[in-house]
Amino acid sequence: MQRSSVSSRARDQQILQELRRSSDDAGRGDERGKSTPQRSALTLVREFWRLLGLQRNSVLVALGLATVATGLGLIPPAATKFVIDSVLGSEPVPQWLQSWGFPAENRDRLLVMILGSVFAVSAATVLLGLTGRWLGTRATKRLQLSVRRKAFEHAVRLPLHRVHALKSGGAASLLREDAGSIGDLIFGLIYNPWRAIVQLLGSLLILAWVDWTLLLGGAALLPVVYFTHRTWISRIRPLYRASRKSRQQLDAQTTETFGGMRVVRAFGRQQSEALRFIRSNDLVIRQELRVWWSARLIEVTWGMLIPAATAGLLWYGGTQVMRGQLSLGDLMMFLVYLLMLLEPLAVLAESAASLQNSLAALDRVLDLLEEPRELAAAGGRRLIDRERVSGEIVLQHVSFHYPGQSSPTIRDVSLSVAAGQTVALVGASGSGKTTLCNLIARFYDPSAGSISLDGVDLREYDVESYRRLLGIVEQEVFLFDGTVAENIAFGRPNATDDEVAAAAAVANAAEFIDRLPQRYDTLIGERGVKLSGGQRQRLAIARAVLADPKILILDEATSNLDTESELLIQQSLAQLMAQRTSFVIAHRLSTIRHADRILVLGDGRILESGTHEELLRDGVHYRRMVDLQTHAPLSETWLDTTAT
Repeated sequence: MQRSSVSSRARDQQILQELRRSSDDAGRGDERGKSTPQRSALTLVREFWRLLGLQRNSVLVALGLATVATGLGLIPPAATKFVIDSVLGSEPVPQWLQSWGFPAENRDRLLVMILGSVFAVSAATVLLGLTGRWLGTRATKRLQLSVRRKAFEHAVRLPLHRVHALKSGGAASLLREDAGSIGDLIFGLIYNPWRAIVQLLGSLLILAWVDWTLLLGGAALLPVVYFTHRTWISRIRPLYRASRKSRQQLDAQTTETFGGMRVVRAFGRQQSEALRFIRSNDLVIRQELRVWWSARLIEVTWGMLIPAATAGLLWYGGTQVMRGQLSLGDLMMFLVYLLMLLEPLAVLAESAASLQNSLAALDRVLDLLEEPRELAAAGGRRLIDRERVSGEIVLQHVSFHYPGQSSPTIRDVSLSVAAGQTVALVGASGSGKTTLCNLIARFYDPSAGSISLDGVDLREYDVESYRRLLGIVEQEVFLFDGTVAENIAFGRPNATDDEVAAAAAVANAAEFIDRLPQRYDTLIGERGVKLSGGQRQRLAIARAVLADPKILILDEATSNLDTESELLIQQSLAQLMAQRTSFVIAHRLSTIRHADRILVLGDGRILESGTHEELLRDGVHYRRMVDLQTHAPLSETWLDTTAT
């Protein structure tokens, strides 16, 4: 019990430290761990205007309609003066009103005309305001779509290590919450403040017309708005940024937990994962509460200032009426316009905190968009003519180390693979087999040396154009939550049903697909959870078959197949690989013995190279591996030959 109490206190202290650190460092450090200065509000406004793009015209028209609607909205309150002074009182009708056709003697008709005019102006105000808000709302949704698309397209082209660092749940949070909040800036940064400013200036002008000293009293509040925003509200944005970052991490953790639910349950870790979620959620809630209190301080300040200003201006107006300087109608009109003067100030003050939240979201999305894309330094723009590719792959003194690692994973590897050849890669875990295939697939560029296709360095090619030549089947198969047909046709979405069925037949998948409830239209669940490991593997092989690749990479592609299924598709795979340059990572002799060349890797180097017969005769490492598979006990064979 004492140990549990100590652990609990330690966790609470850790959470508090994280809260302080994330709040203090917000705006300076991003997800990459680098020092990033917070962008100024002016910089963010410029970037937002650039992102608006095609929506600028809609926003400008919406602002124009808002200006007219707000201006018209200032007219009806003036009617109170003329109703009280000229209809209910004895004040004469102003000459300019008579010039518009308002009668000077007939009070009943005058009242009807005033009320009719008020109704017409109010109707026009509503219609124009509604149209402006519709244009602004439509622009908001289109901007959200545009920014999300831009952020998604950029995120999927980030280097693999950055994609892995984001995690699927964190990326979804960034794209959904942060990118979506940028659209809210159309109203929070432009539309609503503009309406408030128009109403503020219009009210000041009308109050100046009533009594110019009232203009001075109202204008005295403007510096307070400026200094409040400059000295306090801008400090809220880093807090919002830290809160959004923590929420992104929480979403990533939650997605990861549910993605690995089989492992969580297998080890009985449901309670510990729930506690981990609660601790992370506690941090997010504490950050959000701190931001809430910071925002409420602004509201409290203005909640006290506005009544005080109202009382002061009302006292002045009342004394002017008692002294005969203002009529009763002037006082009533003054009260209405006083409210219309203070309302936009309250709107500006209250919306400023939420504006900082949206600016923090924009700041985080800009961080993402400024990250360099995958292999951006290579700068290759050359497109590949698929029909002219033969498939010769040549590696010259290739070395590679992963980002953040000092020791190389691949060391000075040179290799020439003729078009149509099949190369098998074998070796112990960590020998560099998968890394070498990653370089050939150009998930990374070599740290030193070069890889060429048909005599042209891969770095000269557009990376996406090059990858359309590839077909990859990995040991850890990833399938999408869709139908069987959609997963097989992932590389060729326009493939016909007959082509999908033919690819499934080559991969020996048609047999189990025909037994599914809706056959090729059967939904297989997230990551293919409704299928067995062998079934998922065969769908992945069918997906590669349908893509008709020039270069084929099989990373333990038959590891999840039973012996009978493997034998059934060996002939089909051999036919598939015969016309393509193929790289096969495998340990089963049945998979590698017929390869044109077998490479034995160790510590990132090629230790031995040759055919199955040549290596059995002259190779030390390969012969030892074969001996282990054919003569060693099952447990020893498993330990040495299943690792990749």
